[in-house]
This record gives sequence, C-alpha cells and structure tokens, in this order.
Amino acid sequence: MKRRIFAAAFGALLASAVAAEAQTLRIGLAEDPDSFDPAKAWSYVGRVVLASICDKLVDIAPDTSFVPQLAEAWETSPDGKALTLRLRAGVTFSDGEPFNAAAVKFNIERFLTMPESRRKAEIAGVTGATVIDDLTVRIDLEKPNAPLIAQFSDRAGMMVSPKAASAPGAKLDDNPVCVGPYRVVERIAQDKIVLERVPSYWDKGKFHFEKLVYQPVPDDAVRIANLRAGQLDFIERVPPTEVAGLKADPKFAIAAATSLAYQGITINVDNGPKANPAFKKPEVREALSLAIDRKALNEVAFAGQYLPGNQAQPPNNKFYNKDYPVPARDVAKAKALLKQAGYERVNLKMLVPNGTESLQVAQVIQSMAAEAGIDIELQSIEFISMLKAAKEGNSESDFVGWSGRVDPDGNIATLLQCGNPGNDGHYCSAELDAALAAGRASSDPEKRRLAYFKAAEVIARDNPIIYLYHRQYIAAFTAKVAGFVQYPDGIIRLRGVEYRQ
Repeated sequence: MKRRIFAAAFGALLASAVAAEAQTLRIGLAEDPDSFDPAKAWSYVGRVVLASICDKLVDIAPDTSFVPQLAEAWETSPDGKALTLRLRAGVTFSDGEPFNAAAVKFNIERFLTMPESRRKAEIAGVTGATVIDDLTVRIDLEKPNAPLIAQFSDRAGMMVSPKAASAPGAKLDDNPVCVGPYRVVERIAQDKIVLERVPSYWDKGKFHFEKLVYQPVPDDAVRIANLRAGQLDFIERVPPTEVAGLKADPKFAIAAATSLAYQGITINVDNGPKANPAFKKPEVREALSLAIDRKALNEVAFAGQYLPGNQAQPPNNKFYNKDYPVPARDVAKAKALLKQAGYERVNLKMLVPNGTESLQVAQVIQSMAAEAGIDIELQSIEFISMLKAAKEGNSESDFVGWSGRVDPDGNIATLLQCGNPGNDGHYCSAELDAALAAGRASSDPEKRRLAYFKAAEVIARDNPIIYLYHRQYIAAFTAKVAGFVQYPDGIIRLRGVEYRQ
C-alpha cells in the first residue's frame, strides 16, 4: 500500500515538474542585447527581447499596417502639427503605477532631453506633449512629421514608469519598468536573460508562458544544435542553408518573412581620427561597392534565399528607386575609380560581429574586394562592442545591419542624417537632409515617394553605406510551439503563442 502511495506521489511530483517546465519558453538569440532602457537601446536583438517587456503606443500587423497597442486611437490635426492619442484604460506599469497621459508626457520629455537618448533624433520636431485628460495626450510638433506614428511603433513608443525612471540609482539598462506581459528577473551578460509573466498585464490572457529564458548563442551551428538537442525551444535568424534540413524534420517548424532590414558596410567617413583618409573620397567608396558581386554573394552565402540590394529599402518596396538598380560587379571600373582618387591599392579595416554567418560573408567580401585593389582587414568583435566602437569612431568601417522600419525615414534619417546620434560614420549631406525633410513634411504618398527617391539618388552617388542584401527573417522552433507568426520586422511577438496540447 505504501509503495502505491509513494508511486502516486512521485508521479504527481513528476507531472508537476514537467508542467512547470512546459510553461517556460527557451529562446536562442544571435547576439547579446545592449541596454533595455527604451531611451538608450540601439541593437536589433534588444528590440527582440524588449517586445516581451515593453508595449508600444502602436504596433504593426503582419502586413505592416499600424494597429492599436497602448493607444487605442490616434488623429493628426489638419495642419499636421499635432498628433492626439487616445490611450487604453485600466493599464498599469509592471510596478503597479498607472499608465496615463501624464506618463506619456514624461516619456516624450525624457526622450527629448536625456543626454544619452537614441530616440531624440527619431522624434525630432516634437516640441512637447500636452495632457488633455487622463487618457488623452497631444503630441505637439514644430512642423508636420509624417513618419512619427511609425516611430511610435518602435522604441520611441515604449513607455517606462515615471516613478521607476525617476528613482535614485534607477537601472533601466538591465531592468526596465514598462507596460508589458513580462518583466526582467535576471540578466547575466553573454549568458541569459530571464523574464517572468506580469500578473497585472492588461492582456495577460493572450500570453501563455510563465517564464521566458533568452540565451545569446552567436554561433549559428551551436544555436541550431541546441534546438535539435532540446536545450532550446525557439531560435531566431536561422541561416538559409539550414532551412531545408529543419523543414524535413517533423520535430521542428519554420516561420519566415521577407524583411524590412538591410545588411551593409557602414563607412567611417568623418568620425574622429580613425576615419580612413582614402574612404573619405566617394570614388573609393563606390569602388568598394562595384567590387562586390551581390548576386554571387547571395548564392554562395545564403543559398539564393536573400534579396540582393543597394538601397535602404529592398527592390520590391514602393520606396525603392528603380532608376538606381543593384549594380553589377565591375572590377575594371572599381580599379579606375581608385586611380581617379589617386590610389593603386587601398587598405580598409572592417569590424565584423563574431557570429558564424557574418564572418563567412565578410570573408567572401574580402576576397572580392582584393581583386579590385581593396585589401580588407577583418577584425572579429563581439556585437555590442562593435556598436560602441562604431559610435565612438574607433573603427574605419563595420559590417552591420539595420533591422528595418515600416517608414523609409526610419531606414535612412536615423543612420545618415547630419548630426543624428545614429549616424556613426558622420556622413553629412545637405542635399540628402533636404530630401528627408521633404519626405517628413508631407502626408501625400506621391510627394513622399519622390522625396525618398531623391534620397536614394544621393546615397547611390555617395555610398556612405554599402548596401548588400535584404535577409529573410527565419525562425525555427519545436513542433510543440503553436501560433507563432513571423513579421517582416523580425521581432518575436508571443501574443497567442503556446505549447500544443
């Protein structure tokens, strides 16, 4: 009898342990994120994690249209100088503080005034926020800013608790206090980020995991091996060469979407003494662009599954300027451009994130460039360290991607506008800035399209960023995970995702 009781108790205990484990989702990341403070965060992988911690004022649907999140409705004034947001009622931050119009005003002012703010340029032209009532706030603008609602669908729309942000010694870099389905309970750099569900979250019924564990695994092969071995349940940014094998295995599922992102080489044009003198010349930057066979690069490195590109928008995007198509490789012209600039050969140091895919692609580029007289020295570096070095001007170039935004302004101005904090290479063109200003000032689709066509023309001439390709965002996960949809921004959204019964 005692043996039966013991067996039953042991079985119940085992079932309880299995159930607890089943409530945890383990996610493999391609890098370790930087800051989690929405005002300071910069990396793409940080956006992936923040999506489970910090709701935004608005979000996007899979077709990239805007949908309500913390704001239920919004309206732009006839003169384009005010955006009024109607906020969701009954919402609290994860510390229990109320989310309301005053909190939105606090965050807008924080983004605009905080010295380290990366959002300042994204909401440039905002003069402040006015509280109309507890659930209505008006964003006041110096002049019309058509891309503003798109910015509020990203980190500029993530709100932190005013109480937490104002507390002495606040550490939002590791522990942001937002409105979100999860909150951070542990973070160990280069090891793991552990989140737990917030019981008071306004839409808690749509989130089914009690705990999320994010693990940075930069090596693609190791990340995939960990998925196959059952040490991870979900991995992001699967290499295209691995898709067929995972699809053929019934234990796994794949979700993919053509991305808004680009991958390229950002040149340090004028950021401090480490800027390479040769690459200050647009002829030399154009030579590097022409030395690279983008089509061959896609076939060799990505099994033909990515989209070769030469602009911030992919060729299938309505803002892509078809008058400047992806250039064919032209080694002879590249050499002629070097001579025109006064060089037979040039050297370039390039920082490369230490992930498998990045290093392999960079080696192919290195080989192609050498044939045109451009000798690239690859410097493998941890991803966050690379971002820091590029921002501080401690690099000649870096092999870096941009995760993509719905509005073209977010793909160009943030990285190439004169004086923008995200403009690591310190490229500056009055002609480009004028085109970007025209795109922001108008809500007319055709006028905006022509403005960004002009921006693409200037960039194609100057090549401050050598655009290379647009990836597919590919996620892989165990077949027991149900309900996941891959979005074109690549962000992992877990609303409605659960383990199959």
